[in-house]
Amino acid sequence: MVHVLSGRVLLRPTDPERSRAFYGGALGLAVFREFGTGPERGTVYFLGGGHLEVAGRAETPPAPGMMLWLQVADVAAAHAELVERGVEVLRAPVREPWGLVEMWISDPDGVRICVVEVPADHPMRHRPGV
Repeated sequence: MVHVLSGRVLLRPTDPERSRAFYGGALGLAVFREFGTGPERGTVYFLGGGHLEVAGRAETPPAPGMMLWLQVADVAAAHAELVERGVEVLRAPVREPWGLVEMWISDPDGVRICVVEVPADHPMRHRPGV
């Protein structure tokens, strides 16, 4: 097994400035580091236990099946904040049959983002036998 020390999602947007405005501005992700210069410079955002790197430029949007899963403490509060910031909500928060509360948004290139709250009574919050 390869010992992975860290990981990140690499995103090559069609319009880097628009994507930085979305991830850094509208979503409010904190910057971990920046590198390079010019419009295709790299910005790496904190993403919970990982990172999201927005760098370079692509001719076409990312693969249609690419999605991000972002866990938040309070999805209703996140919903209100994102709506206030002008983020288009594809689906408002709903408690799913599997117990998670999920809201769906998308980035400027159509990457679908699931914003998730894990309720206090959900099995993901409890380790069996502990």
